[in-house]
Parts: sequence; structure tokens; C-alpha cells
Amino acid sequence: MAIAPETNEAFMREVDDELRRDQAMGLWRRWGRIAIVAIVVGLIAFGGWLFWRNQQYEARGVEGEQMAQSLQKLEANDVTGATALLTPLAASKTNGYRATAQLALAATALDKGDVDGAAKRYAAIAADTSLDQPFRDLAIIRQTAAEYDKLTPAQVVDRLRPLAVPGNSFFGSAGEMTGIAYMRMGKPKVAGTMFAAMAIDQGVPEAMRSRAVQLAAANGVDATQAPRAVVQ
Repeated sequence: MAIAPETNEAFMREVDDELRRDQAMGLWRRWGRIAIVAIVVGLIAFGGWLFWRNQQYEARGVEGEQMAQSLQKLEANDVTGATALLTPLAASKTNGYRATAQLALAATALDKGDVDGAAKRYAAIAADTSLDQPFRDLAIIRQTAAEYDKLTPAQVVDRLRPLAVPGNSFFGSAGEMTGIAYMRMGKPKVAGTMFAAMAIDQGVPEAMRSRAVQLAAANGVDATQAPRAVVQ
């Protein structure tokens, strides 16, 4: 008995639908659990990231409070208490807290008369490339100031060369130490030129500019002529 075309098409559709269901069930049996595991792992990872970020924020808040307390103790001349707070901060993963704590510890060492210890701390900060440049430059300035009497004039000039230029944030301190080093080297003209450049640089503190005018004149240079600093 022949099957009507309509009946044949309906039968084929049923077979096709059943085949698709079997294929879908096969894929689910094969990959469904893996997909669920992948989703769960992704959610756990995302949750872990959120937890880590929250922990970071909380840690920074705690460190910020410790830093504030340490500075208060330093103002109150409680060096022991401040050191206890600053020591762990000196190993902080937050660069700003780490640098500030290390600078403060170096300063306390210097206040105690431990020039070598302070200089080593400043040198370590200056060499830490993970820190922002202003922290490293400040450390170089303070290290040089601490060691100034132990350094040769040439060592002072070489160390401060990148900072003893007009427009640099530390030009005042670097320029003054460099100028005095030139005086010790018997180079009054170069020293005077450095002091004159400091005298006209508005970024240099006013007290330093006034002193620079006098030092420039003492070395035979008129600060009103606005010469450019020459570092040799």
C-alpha cells in the first residue's frame, strides 16, 4: 500500500526531530558537565578577584591609618613608636607608602647620627626602579647631603648632574650643593653661573634664590644677567 506524500513528509519530520533530540542529548551528555564546571570555575574566579580587590582596598586603608599614626608619633618625637609602624610599611606593596616609610626611616637614622645607615637607606630608595622618579630624586638629594663631607667635589657633581638643571623640581638643593662643589674644585666661574641660574629660577625657594644671588656675586657672576647653568 502506497504512503501518501503528506504522511511520508510528516514521518520524515518526526524522524528528523527525533534525530536532533538524540544528537542534542548526546552533546549534553558529552559536554554538559564540562560547560557547568567551566561556568562554576569562572564564577569562582570572578568572586576571588572581587575578594582580592576588596582586600587590597582594606589593606590600603589600614596602611594609610598606620602612616598617619607614624607621622603623628614623629611629630611628638616618639621615634620608637614611629619606627614600629614604619618598618612594616617599608615593605608595603603600595609604592607610595613604601617610599614614604623608607624615607622616614632614613631620616630617623640620620637624626640618630647614623649617617652611613641613613645613606644606605637613601641609596636603596634611589635604586628602586619600581618607585616614582620624584621619590628616587629626593633620596639622591638627601643621600648626597648626608654624605657631603665624605664625597669629593667631583662625586657630588656627577651624582647631582641630572638634577642640577633649571626647571628641575630639585634644582634648588641640587644646584646649591653642586655650586659649592665647583667652588671647592676651584671653578668660581662655573659655580657663579650655577648660582645665578638658581637666582632667576622661580621654582627655587625664595630663601635659596636670595642666597644664590650672594653666592653668584661672591664668585664674580652678576645674577641679573640670567646666565644658563653649565655643569661640567
